[in-house]
Amino acid sequence: MFFIMGISQGEKRLSFHQTMVCKVCGKFGRLEVFMTYTYFTLFFLPIFRWNVKYYATAACCGSVYLLDKDLGKKIARGEAVTLTNEDLINTVHQSNYGGDLHCSRCGYQCSSDFIYCPKCGNRLL
Repeated sequence: MFFIMGISQGEKRLSFHQTMVCKVCGKFGRLEVFMTYTYFTLFFLPIFRWNVKYYATAACCGSVYLLDKDLGKKIARGEAVTLTNEDLINTVHQSNYGGDLHCSRCGYQCSSDFIYCPKCGNRLL
């Protein structure tokens, strides 16, 4: 008898959208929430999941914030939740929108209004 099982990672975008002024780039944008998890499958059917984390992303600049687990569960259940700047403290990824940029190829520090690196010509952003 053969057992087909495995462990995989998944991501699910939750039905939550909120508009607010971004604290990174200062633009009016939208926050979206998604969850990541690890799950066990048996015969290609997901049995249980663990390591569930909830994230909020700013659509204007791409900054990502780790949300509190209880707050994420409320959003996943569909409860009415409003995210504040105090909920967006744990930054996972912060965009360089507000300040100077660094070239990904040579590391040269450029002003934020540059499209190409003046040192090596690499396209920024």
